[in-house]
Parts: sequence; structure tokens; C-alpha cells
Amino acid sequence: MKRRSSTIKWIIGVVVLLIAGSAVTLMSCASFGAKVSGQRLERVKASRHAQDGKFLNAIPLSSVGWGEIWNFLGERLFGDQLRHPPSAIPIVSVQPGDFTTPPPPGLRAMWIGHSSVLVELDGVRFLVDPVFSEYASPFQWIGPKRFQPPPIRLEDLPPIAAVLTSHDHYDHLDMHTVQHLAAKGTHFFVPLGIGAHLEEWSVPPSQITDLDWWESKQIDGVTFTCTPAQHYSGRGPFDRMETLWASWSVIGPEHRAFYSGDTGFSDHFQKIGERYGPFDLSILKIGAYGPMAYWHDVHIDPEGAVQAHLALQARHLLPVHWATFNLGLHAWDEPIQRAVKVAKEYNVDLLTPRIGEIVPVGQPFRSTAWWEDVK
Repeated sequence: MKRRSSTIKWIIGVVVLLIAGSAVTLMSCASFGAKVSGQRLERVKASRHAQDGKFLNAIPLSSVGWGEIWNFLGERLFGDQLRHPPSAIPIVSVQPGDFTTPPPPGLRAMWIGHSSVLVELDGVRFLVDPVFSEYASPFQWIGPKRFQPPPIRLEDLPPIAAVLTSHDHYDHLDMHTVQHLAAKGTHFFVPLGIGAHLEEWSVPPSQITDLDWWESKQIDGVTFTCTPAQHYSGRGPFDRMETLWASWSVIGPEHRAFYSGDTGFSDHFQKIGERYGPFDLSILKIGAYGPMAYWHDVHIDPEGAVQAHLALQARHLLPVHWATFNLGLHAWDEPIQRAVKVAKEYNVDLLTPRIGEIVPVGQPFRSTAWWEDVK
């Protein structure tokens, strides 16, 4: 009996040590970033969008019960949706010579995959939520894996003036991409608090600008404004809501573009449209949605994206956040099929480029239903 008791205690001890060791390993993972501290934390505490050091949405998020969580996990593990493309997605390979320095006037956009887009607006080139890593995960060996590589190598990117980050989730903020661009002198505009992650990754403070909602900064005559979104944040197990999430409104002398980031639908789209519209281009998420009310609160679906586009008073809609990672509870191409249908109903100019295809916004562009050939 004593021997059995000792064996049980030994097993329990080993399990505790394994859990403790795993926790230490996780917490020491550089990709988790850093806690907000110092003057940055004082700014967070002073923000009217935060309370007790945690950021808040304008509309409180729905609660989630354990039953819904179990149903989600069951569907995630055993759902029968075709969440991965059955064959290779067509990609337009991009070469460094496809870009000039300085960028030309006008407005061009190139979808890199998921929510990553390269934009040239009135002579300023910037990236929104660039993720070039193979996994949207703190570890580059497990987690959501890309369906296809980016259309251009990170090393072959032309000079990038700025990066706009919407929030700190792994499919939007990638440590390895940040470190590469920082070494090239790129400036990072981030929602309030996220600069702590970047400094942890050795990005010089002079290349980081943390902004609260409705705050702006300029580069070469182009104004970058951090605008509201309806979402949440967190990279580790203990930092939920400690950094801000945002959309971005970019205003140049001749053109205007909007990027939604991850967001649910609320009246913030109308407020942004009234203040900064009309936009020449809206870059809006359409994928990674699910059935729960909570999910709807933080992820617009294709129908919501079209309504957001209309509220923004935008002319052309570039749908993103699909066809790259398996993150939602739907078939991989369901978002674009629904987006095409609702865009036709509302007479919205929906741009559907292949990944890597450069879209000259405001000029003739032939969109194709390329996903129909992925069988």
C-alpha cells in the first residue's frame, strides 16, 4: 500500500514538474512579446478606452458558456467543412523589379495573403499586418499553417516606409517579419501598448509610434490615423485586453484607404466614414467567422463587410482574411462566394485579385473567380 502511495505521489510530482516546465518554456518564448510597462502603461491607464489597465470595446462582447466552448471545440476538431484548398491556390510571383523607388503616384494594392497587403498611396509604400512566417503561431513548427507561401520573399520586398498593425494576434503581428523590416528602417504604427512587444524584439523606440483611437501621424504628406475596431487582444495566457486593437484610415493628398483589421460590426464604420470618407479603397476582412454570438461580435462575415464598405462610403472593396490560414468554421472558399453574392446585390465593386496580383485602384482591373478552379 505504501509503495502504491509513493508511486502515485511520484507520478503526480512528475506531472507537476512537466506542467511547470512547460509554463516556464511558454512564458520565456520571445514571440509572446512583453508586458506593457513604464510610460506606455501610463498612457494605457490614461486612455478613455481602457479601465484598470485593460482595453474595452465600445459594445461589450457577448459572454461564452462552457456548452458553447465544447460545441466549438467539437466542430473545430470534427467539423466536415473543406477548410483547406483541395489543390494549389494560384499565386502571381512578384519580383523586386515590379516596384520602383520612390513609389509612383496614385493608389495600388497587392494582397500578400490573409490580411497582409502592400499598399502604395500617393508616393508612400506601406504594409498592413504583414505576416510572412509559415505558421500563425508563437512556434514555427505547430499551429495554423499557410496554405501557400507569400508571393514575394520577405528579403525581396521593396523599401517599406511604414507598417500598420491592427492588433497583436499571431496572424496579424509576426515577430520574424517585424524584426526583418525593423532592420531595414521601417517605421511601425501600432495601437496603444503593442510597442512593448516590438521593443522586446529589439525594434528601436524611434521606429515605433503607439497610437490611441483617433490619433494620427504623418509620413511624407500621408496621414495614418488609428481608428476604432470591435475585437480583443492577447499573445500569451495572461495579457488579454492589455493592448489596443484598431482599424486604420490612411489619407493622402489625392487618395484615401481604409483597413478594418479584425472587427465585429458596429457604428464605428459609419463614424469613420463620416469623418474620413469617402475612401477610394476599403480593405475588409471577410473570413474566419463562426456561429457563436461572441464570434460575431469580433469577426464580421462577408455580408457585414459589404455593409461596412457602404458605411465607409468607399468605392472599391478588397476582401482579405481568407484563403491563407484555417482559422474559422467554414469552407476555405465560402467567404469569397458569399462576398461575391452580396456585393452584386448592393452593386459594390468587389476586387478579387489572385495573391500577388497588383491592383491599380481606380483604373480598369479584371477580377476573376480564380477560386472556382481550385478543385
